[in-house]
Amino acid sequence: MGLKDGSFTLTTKFMASCDSYEEASVVMVGVPMDFTCSFRPGTRFGPQKIREVSIGIEEYSIYMDKDLTDFKYFDCGDLDLPFGNVEGSLALIGDSAGEIIKDGKFPLFIGGEHLISVPVIRKVYEKYGDDLIVIQFDAHADLREGYIGCANSHASAVRRLTEFMPAGNIYQFGIRSGTRDEFKFARKNTHLYPFEVLEPVKKVMDNFRDKPIYITLDIDVVDPAYANGTGTPEPGGISSKELIQAVNLLCSLNIVGFDIVEVSPPYDASDRTALLAAKIIRDVILSTDK
Repeated sequence: MGLKDGSFTLTTKFMASCDSYEEASVVMVGVPMDFTCSFRPGTRFGPQKIREVSIGIEEYSIYMDKDLTDFKYFDCGDLDLPFGNVEGSLALIGDSAGEIIKDGKFPLFIGGEHLISVPVIRKVYEKYGDDLIVIQFDAHADLREGYIGCANSHASAVRRLTEFMPAGNIYQFGIRSGTRDEFKFARKNTHLYPFEVLEPVKKVMDNFRDKPIYITLDIDVVDPAYANGTGTPEPGGISSKELIQAVNLLCSLNIVGFDIVEVSPPYDASDRTALLAAKIIRDVILSTDK
């Protein structure tokens, strides 16, 4: 497979995407996978919906004082996955991420469920090693050993990361749901900041100011009142404003990869969840030119 050999489907581009992979510094890949969703499926429709609604926001970001029209980024479209084949799909995702990284470009992946982050982060870690910091915004700890006997589950995505990178390099923000064992593991192994996002980010960001940083953002970190289009909504979350502020704060650092996951359009007739995701993606793209 490869980014240039017809293994993608693209019907609508994210706004202002250029037509050349070679010229782009940022490469966007949609991953329409929700094979292991534990509550409500539908995140396979997330990447395309985010693209569709992107036309509803401005190319100019007042937060960044930058404009997408001044950037070269390429939207590959959605990966063509072997439906229902979790291991095969993860391999394809990893191959795509590896090619983007090998070509010296910034990987930006849109889910899909949170499990899609694992092969992407693995490839980023292969490049940066133990210097890599992973920042997780999420309602759920995602630290289960497995879910109903399945090790590869969106409920265990972050636990899978600890099998190939130091757990102490993982910072978890906004977490407000998980099993007793997950929280026990997190308090012992990762950096856990439950409930809040912006204030703890401000307090600890100096710890990784000079490190390469990968952000994995599960949209359910936001309260369902602001982002109800997700498969496992969890009341008691942060506002969309707080998330935008936190992402923009971190984007001043050395971000080397990004994914946004768990947007599930069937549960949001207003499209406000997808619009929030599109706005965050825009600012992440704009942040790559320091």
